[in-house]
Amino acid sequence: METAAKPPLLDVRKLRVMRGQKIALDEFSLRIGADEHVAILGPNGCGKSTLIKTITRECYPVARTESSMSILGEETWDVFKLRSSLGIVSNDLMLSCTGDANGRDVVLSGFFSSTAIYPNHTVDPEQRAQAQAALAQLNIAHLADRPVCEMSSGEARRVLIARALVHKPQALLFDEPCNSLDLSAQQNLRHTMSALANSGTAIILVTHELADVVPEIQRVVLMSRGRVVGDGPKEQMLQVERLGALFGVNVQMARRDGHYHLW
Repeated sequence: METAAKPPLLDVRKLRVMRGQKIALDEFSLRIGADEHVAILGPNGCGKSTLIKTITRECYPVARTESSMSILGEETWDVFKLRSSLGIVSNDLMLSCTGDANGRDVVLSGFFSSTAIYPNHTVDPEQRAQAQAALAQLNIAHLADRPVCEMSSGEARRVLIARALVHKPQALLFDEPCNSLDLSAQQNLRHTMSALANSGTAIILVTHELADVVPEIQRVVLMSRGRVVGDGPKEQMLQVERLGALFGVNVQMARRDGHYHLW
């Protein structure tokens, strides 16, 4: 007996999203399958952040009869339930996770949509076990008792990934994951993304850095001025002429072992 096909992770059609008086996404359409690994690539200001905030329900599209949006097959979501199905690793969270909270508490905070454990939170033994398992999965169990303020940027970013994984989500959304990281931390994080993709977790990577596109990502979506301007296999999208037009500069590109670098 055949099993029913999984609903797409994301299916948006002809969205228009405003940021103040400015159109940030215009006639934006994109469909991502449940098990796909996809990179969304574009320059700063192209609408990537607005897209993320629309997915996470921080921004809402203009109501229009021709527009539609579903996540995992559902058009309406309780935001807290959505966060358990779609893990987010963003710079906004990175800025929030500062201070005395230790690694374990940051991971546990994923159950409460916070960035620390507060007196009104009740943590049960099962949640503690899941948090410890998420830390162990990323080989950072040694950070469980370390305050975030004493971690490097790379260590804190990996703790945030563990926080996103604690619910065992169907997919992870990475927002410019290597921003502010040194070279060693960038390499570690990209290896982590590859390992997660190979473990069966769907990956959506939103970035302006070509080097973030790990080999496991085989589809690339190009964004410019609030629209999709290219969508297809990685080898077709990551061409010098296309990328030069996308970023508005003359570029050169190198490829090695499935990794791309632009300068």
